[in-house]
Amino acid sequence: MQKGTLFLIPCALGENVIERSIVPALKDTINKLDEFIVENEKSARKFLKEVGIGIPQSQLIIHDYGKHQRGGDQTKFLAALEQGKDVGLLSEAGCPAIADPGADIVALAHRKGIKVVPFVGPSSLLLALMGSGFNGQGFAFSGYLPIDKAERSKKIKELETLSKKTNQTQLFIETPFRNNPLFEEILRSCQASTELCVACDLTLDTEFIQTKTIADWRKKTPDLHKRPTVFLIYKR
Repeated sequence: MQKGTLFLIPCALGENVIERSIVPALKDTINKLDEFIVENEKSARKFLKEVGIGIPQSQLIIHDYGKHQRGGDQTKFLAALEQGKDVGLLSEAGCPAIADPGADIVALAHRKGIKVVPFVGPSSLLLALMGSGFNGQGFAFSGYLPIDKAERSKKIKELETLSKKTNQTQLFIETPFRNNPLFEEILRSCQASTELCVACDLTLDTEFIQTKTIADWRKKTPDLHKRPTVFLIYKR
């Protein structure tokens, strides 16, 4: 029996931006599916509704691989694929498997010989890198930095040194309600000549992308509280 295809479906990064985020071919594919593996069922159903899925929500099969479902046997998520059915994989926002636990599902699909098809869509990390003016040929994403203040400062300095040594752009993020403390720590920890790009609310009407030296950022700081933000450091 021929196995199904796992479609990797990017989600919009915010509300009311479907048209500027999702390509028509993705909408067509979504409307051919009735089974999805998702990071968050509530946000996934909301996204599918906004996209205009024709199948009634009550008829959709949703597998939630959120934080309470990880660590166990994930083969159950791929059962329909093994039987020849196509299934979609959705992140909570942005691209599946990029800064997202869906990578484990994709890896399992490859081990089982299931075809994987990624779709074009919004990735806050790549959009931030594009808009930063920093090196786009050498870059690294460090995810979330340590919460401990001393450890966080140490990590920021390490990334700054690494950027200078390798000519590599360093990207990282924080839980939105901790953005302002992180931003303040960057300004304290980095050298004045180091460049920092702040990329906030990407693809939204409130989008903010700005690159300045640390010295210039210290003169005036934006309020990033509860606004999804990507931070990028570059030391020339």
